[in-house]
Amino acid sequence: MKIKYCVLALLTVAIAASAACRRRQTASPSDNSAQNNQTTPLGGIAPAIDTFHFRGTISSNLKIEMSLARDGERLSGSYFYPKVGKEIALKGTIDNDGNVELKEADETGKNTGVFKGKWKPSSAESELDLVEIEGKWSKPDGSKQTAFLVTEQPIKFSGAQRIVPKIIKEANKDAHYSIDAEYPQIEGGDARFDKFNREVRGMITKEVAAWKTGEASREADLTPSAEEEKQNSDFNVGYDIRWATDDLISVEFGEGGYSRGAAHPNSWTNVFNYDVKNGKKLALADLFKPKSNYLSVISTYCIKNLKEQSKKRDLQLDDEQIKTGAGPRADNYKSCAITKKGLWVTFDAYQVGPYAAGPQNVLVPYAVIKDLINPDGPLGPFVK
Repeated sequence: MKIKYCVLALLTVAIAASAACRRRQTASPSDNSAQNNQTTPLGGIAPAIDTFHFRGTISSNLKIEMSLARDGERLSGSYFYPKVGKEIALKGTIDNDGNVELKEADETGKNTGVFKGKWKPSSAESELDLVEIEGKWSKPDGSKQTAFLVTEQPIKFSGAQRIVPKIIKEANKDAHYSIDAEYPQIEGGDARFDKFNREVRGMITKEVAAWKTGEASREADLTPSAEEEKQNSDFNVGYDIRWATDDLISVEFGEGGYSRGAAHPNSWTNVFNYDVKNGKKLALADLFKPKSNYLSVISTYCIKNLKEQSKKRDLQLDDEQIKTGAGPRADNYKSCAITKKGLWVTFDAYQVGPYAAGPQNVLVPYAVIKDLINPDGPLGPFVK
């Protein structure tokens, strides 16, 4: 009898252990829900080694990319200038107050510069739960100081993949224009991202070509004044990663241009949401249940939020223009980026207010639209 009870006890323990193991295995590497629910520490001891990806500028307008692994108070990684592409090694520390010191070194190990700054929550409204590092770079002796600011990008690949900016740069003195466009490409030898790379590259290449064609046509009809002869037209494209995992990528492109002789430059937003699993660019409708009233719900929330923002920030947005530009029409919501907390909606200049007010943004929390989201679709993991 005692032997029988012992066998039953052992079987019970084995079953419990097996169930626990299965529960642990259910988490997808690309879900990152446990990691994403952690609060990013500002200083002192981090809970575990974690990798952070940053984009930003140094010396006002020079773009840099930085990757840092944080192990407690120790930081290590590298940074590079997209225009150059050469990796520069970094090693340093972060203290309990978030003060960062990173020393850069060349191939021989010689110290060539120092970043000193503050690790803190991002000041950008869209960058919820992300961090930034702001401070000064200098030579090792403290000379040639210049400001830098880098903001974390929510990149959570499970493997060794990384996002690298590619640049289209062109200047034509005879045609009076310049082009500076960048777009992301995923490197790391994983074929799943090949189609994403092709589609993004093709999209930006086509936009550059279309702008050049339009500018050539406009120039042919232009009789520039003496002042306009000194001016140049330009076209620029930059981007931010709003979300990137093995399964889902959201890229927000900020585009802009100026045509010589025009009263002012123009800017606009272009969002590229991509379903890696199914190899397709996502439309807004792909995120929701078929025939659901998602546009009406999103529109109602945005209109209310924009009116509140207008009063709070004294933007003087016109109520009627808000109702028109943020009404429940698909073309009003073509710039909806996917973030950890919700849909980040951009309304370009003129859409919900005058040019002087600039573009406006609203974060639509998943809690507002959770009942409309397709649970088996790309946003399903955010509301489970």
